[in-house]
Amino acid sequence: MFDFTISELARVTSAREISDLGWSEKVVSGFFSDSNSVIPDGVFVAIKGERTDGHLFLNDVALSGAGLAIINESFQGPIPHEFPVLVVPDSIVALGQIARWARLTKLKATVIAVTGSSGKTTTKDLIAGILSKCGQTVSPQGSLNTDVSMPITILSANSETQYLVLEMGMRGLGHIESLASIAVPDIGVVTNVGSAHMELLGSTQAIAQAKGELIRALSPTASAILNADDFYVTQMAESTHANVVTFGESVQSDFRATDVRVDSNATSSYTLIYGTHSEAVHVKLRGEHNVSNSLAAISAVVVAGVPISRACELLGEIDQVSKWRMEVTETAAGITVINDSYNANPESMRAALKTLASMADERRTWAVLGPMLELGPLAREEHDSLGRLAVRLDISHLLCVGTQMKITHLAASQEGSWGDESHWVETVDQAIDFLEEQLLPGDIVLIKASRSIGLDRVAEALITGNLSKVTGGPAFRPSTENAVLPDPREGGNS
Repeated sequence: MFDFTISELARVTSAREISDLGWSEKVVSGFFSDSNSVIPDGVFVAIKGERTDGHLFLNDVALSGAGLAIINESFQGPIPHEFPVLVVPDSIVALGQIARWARLTKLKATVIAVTGSSGKTTTKDLIAGILSKCGQTVSPQGSLNTDVSMPITILSANSETQYLVLEMGMRGLGHIESLASIAVPDIGVVTNVGSAHMELLGSTQAIAQAKGELIRALSPTASAILNADDFYVTQMAESTHANVVTFGESVQSDFRATDVRVDSNATSSYTLIYGTHSEAVHVKLRGEHNVSNSLAAISAVVVAGVPISRACELLGEIDQVSKWRMEVTETAAGITVINDSYNANPESMRAALKTLASMADERRTWAVLGPMLELGPLAREEHDSLGRLAVRLDISHLLCVGTQMKITHLAASQEGSWGDESHWVETVDQAIDFLEEQLLPGDIVLIKASRSIGLDRVAEALITGNLSKVTGGPAFRPSTENAVLPDPREGGNS
């Protein structure tokens, strides 16, 4: 982490210091916004959110060893005695100002930023996984992609960092533009444009405009990595001054996948063509959709200077990315749990169902699905088509969870010869009870929904052995990892 003096931070943010205790040359390092995760001598950025106000925890962070707090001038509460505080109009804006200044004046790393409607976290993880074997790499865990977490990630780097890999979420027009102005990426990657956030922006064109803000922000010396298989992404090439590099299965792609194969474990292999060069690639992550994510990652790291053969070799070693994304666990009872409960949109739902179908191999398949949020006028159509797709893929059983999923249940029940194979329950607890009665050893269970629905509890119940008829008693092997709940501020498929 970079070191700063309080006077430097005051100058960059045009802040005023409310104490006169000679703190101006005190050195602080590290930034945090969670009062439960204090960094010794670090900077606490107090944020007033919808559910809580960080300003109320100033005394706690002071007693826990923080070195400085940045607070909003609107805060009228008490300030801890003999604790340095900088007062700014907006603490989130001030955090971004500091991160941009550090990026431009202190950071020597190649900065890679990834956005897209789906797949961006996996792509970010693949890029970071490859680059971490090539040099000191900083990248966030999970989907830390907001105007708070992204600047904090930048400020967690130091002068020795060679690669900084960032993810950019979107909460409206202008948001990614703001993030890009802070990060000033050398390489920008757009995975795809889908229907996530249709409720927010109203059209695919508007979503493409928002995602394209990253590409429009790139300088002429930067590189734009674009998905040649996505019409809306390819159009972004016309709006950038950066060098454009494309990936996909299209013959026009600079990095092209041919002879794509998916095995019974849902892992993929293909031949990568780059100019006159060809490489065999194996993707250990489950699902054919990860062919596209892997192509984006290879394209980015090759542009960053990694030899293509080395990039393909290192990618083939990665078998795990952020939690709750096609996370496969085999239980002692012979149940295969595919936990993809981090988030959901129509594109990722379809990909997950296809992956489940490809893993069947005469085993019973269960799709435990919750609603997809933020779809606006598309919600009814997309939830209806989801049920019909499950039937067409010959999924053995569909369990729909939540009031919004009645339409999916009905669509599946009315499609073809289906009837008793589709089930509906109202709550997560009811889903757990239902599975306790129905699951058998050998079954494969996919669990997926928008994150706020809480279907991760179903996966946890399966993995930790709370389903007595599945576990077969004490012989059930518990998970070796503790599930960590994501920060509720952070974006999923945004």
